Amino acid sequence: MQCQVSDIGAALREARQQQGVSQRRLALRAGTSQDAVSRIERGAEASTLERFAQLMLALGRRPVIGLEPIGGAVPVDELGVANDLTPGERLREATGWNRVAAQMAGAGEQARREGHPATRSSEP
Repeated sequence: MQCQVSDIGAALREARQQQGVSQRRLALRAGTSQDAVSRIERGAEASTLERFAQLMLALGRRPVIGLEPIGGAVPVDELGVANDLTPGERLREATGWNRVAAQMAGAGEQARREGHPATRSSEP
């Protein structure tokens, strides 16, 4: 399933419903509460990337982050904080994001090695 939903809550709900899994069952699989799943799906709670990945893993999915061109030049004043960073600070920030991606990949590998239920193939 490739999800083009930009809202994390909607993406979670869509993936959960496609799998035919209730919020309660997803919560049990992911080690959280049904109420937390509901809040994320409704947008009442902002999910961390780590929690979103954990929930998706429990659905047998792996979130993939992509980038899209904005379409046209972005005015410098809209670049926000990045505009004020030194090249060294920008490099450190980028390195931090690379670490996050590596940790997510490592967590997925560990879950597969440990035979987490969400990583098992449904094929006979």
